[in-house]
Parts: sequence; C-alpha cells; structure tokens
Amino acid sequence: MDLTPLLTASDAKIVVLLLDGLGGYADAHGGTELEDADTPNLDALAEEGSSGLAEIVGPGITPGSGPGHLALFGYDPLEFELGRGALSAAGLDVELRAGDVAARANLCTLDEAGNITDRRAGRIPSPEAAPLVDRIQEQVKLDGAELTIRHEREHRAMVMLRGRGLDPRISDTDPQQTGVPPLVPEPLHPSAMRAAGLFAELERQAREILAGERANGILLRGFDTHEEVPSFAHRYGLNAAAIAVYPMYRGISRLLGMDVLRRPEGLADQAALLREAWGDYDYFFVHHKATDAAGEDGDREAKIAAIEAVDRIVPEVMALNPDVVMVTGDHATPPQMSAHSWHPVPVLLWSERGGRDGVGRFGEGFARSGMLGRRRMSEMMPILLACAGRLKKYGA
Repeated sequence: MDLTPLLTASDAKIVVLLLDGLGGYADAHGGTELEDADTPNLDALAEEGSSGLAEIVGPGITPGSGPGHLALFGYDPLEFELGRGALSAAGLDVELRAGDVAARANLCTLDEAGNITDRRAGRIPSPEAAPLVDRIQEQVKLDGAELTIRHEREHRAMVMLRGRGLDPRISDTDPQQTGVPPLVPEPLHPSAMRAAGLFAELERQAREILAGERANGILLRGFDTHEEVPSFAHRYGLNAAAIAVYPMYRGISRLLGMDVLRRPEGLADQAALLREAWGDYDYFFVHHKATDAAGEDGDREAKIAAIEAVDRIVPEVMALNPDVVMVTGDHATPPQMSAHSWHPVPVLLWSERGGRDGVGRFGEGFARSGMLGRRRMSEMMPILLACAGRLKKYGA
C-alpha cells in the first residue's frame, strides 16, 4: 500500500535498534540465546510494550542481509532487490554506475587440493587483510575491464568490474560450506557470459597472488549493478539517520537516502552518536553486528554476551525520551546452524500509543503470545508510523 497520501507531520522520534541475526530457536539443551540472556532493560520494555514474531521474506525462506534490511525499512524484499555487491559499494562510497558489476568478496583459506577450509580465513583482522586486498588491486590484470577491489572489514571486501558488455546475472562462487572447492561463476543469462569469465579469471589470479598466505583465495556472492530504489524520506516523510559500523549496512542506508553518520567505534560510541544527533533527525537506525558474527561462528555464549551488551545501552536510549522504539533482528542466525536461517525473529515495540500486551520478557517463546502476532517484517513500518502519529485516518 502506498502510504504517502496518509503521511502527516509529527515531532515524534523513532528509534530502531537492530541486533543483526538476533533470531534463534530453542532445542533440547535450552532456550534461544535471547531467552537465556540476562536482559533486564529489554524485558522492562517488553513488559510496558508489545511483542510478536516477524517473517522476513516468508515461511521457510532464509533471507540474506539485504532482504532483511529492506524488509525492516518497509520495502517488500520480493519487490525490491539489492545484491550484496551494490550494498558494499555504497557503504565504501564507490560509485556504481549502470553497466558496472559489483560483488561481495570474502577472503578465504584453501587447502592444497583447493578445497575451502575456512570461508572467512579465521576472521582475519583488518590490519592483516587490507594489504592482501591492496595486493590484488595492484597485480590483477583483466582484458577489457577495470577492476576495483576495496577492503571493508576483517575478511570482507567489495569487488567491482567496469567495462563494456557486463551483466550481473552470475551465480555465487561461495558454496556456503567447507571441504569443497569454490564454485565456478556461472552466467545465469547469455548476456552474462563475459562478466562470468572475467570474475573467474579474477579468482584464479587472486589465488596466485595470495599463495602462501592464510587468506589465499576469494569467494564472491551477491553480484549486482546500479539500481534505483524509492527513497525512505519520500515513502515515509521521515528525516532518517543511520548509525552503523560495517560498510554494508551503511551502504543500504545510503542507497535509501538516509544520512549515514560518522563511523562509530562500538556500542558505547553508537549511543553517544545517537545522543549527539538527537535534535537533527526523527528516525534513527542503530545497527549491532556482533550477534550475527557470533551466530555464524556457532558461538552461543558469544551471541548471548552480544545481546547483553545491547541491553546495557538501553537506558541511555530511553533517557533521550523517544516516542517509539522497536528492537528486532534482520534474520535469525542460530549457533546450532552457524548460518542464517528461516526462523522468525522476535519484535519488541515500545510506545505510549502501541499498547501493552502483558508479555513480561523479550524472547522468541514469549513473543508468540504478544499482540503483534506473527507478521511480515515489512508490515512493521506502518505500525511505527502510526505509533508516532504520522499517519492520517484512511477514508471517511
């Protein structure tokens, strides 16, 4: 539904606190990470507000981070699609033009047989990884295409090719598992044959250049080109700011037209930045990555600790007197799976106009009985606007 005819002005301020990969599932050994975490401040918000569960895309569909964030911002991920390459390019301020093809790259570790032993090269630290990415930029030579590769953070990088006749319809080379070789980039359309061949040659040369390093290969996924997406401000009438550390999440915010504030150093700095910018915006997106990283590493205790770290900054957020607060995730990353999953994510909504449902704790099991029910994540954006007094009555 087009909300623009219903938009109305308001002084209300909205905060969306996003714990990346927050969702999980209980098993025979215990509850979810959120259920077992010590979160007195989030529980207090749940007791005063309402809870529910959100499907990011649809039942049984495992979302990537791009669809997860589009849904969070009210964009149907089945209608709008942004590849990881485009998001990474935007996050690094790399201009992606029509006809360019970009992809997200992981530095990885390969054994002597060419099989993947670690998809993230042991989460290689940035000071060690950045020179390896620079080496690829300096030494790779491709016929008829200009290469741009930029380091993002730790094992992550962005790769872009610019040249004639390039098409992004290419399959990922990351098999999402170890013990097997990287996949060959396959053209998914005849027009993508040239680009697929160039990316295959890039991967081959990168292996030669990185031989002997613990990060001795690259994996590519999320091929994309320049896309136009309706702006967040136009769709919702909000002056929005994004507070995020990682380039990809800064990138999607920038592509939607949000102001991306200076890069914070961690949670404490994110809270400080929120406080500094409080008078300038009416919508704040605050992104926390550590929950997802711990889930992907299969580290249950680290994910619990990352959730508890967010709980400790909640009083600082509430001290600013926001009108609407939503706490949720962009997808589930259960440590049992060490990967994204299709499980629904818990949603906590706090607002004087949002109602109270009697749920006393924040967690998946508790949220099942909440008044928000089980709904698609993209449906939460109109509810936030309504709680903020930003939607007029529909009809007579």
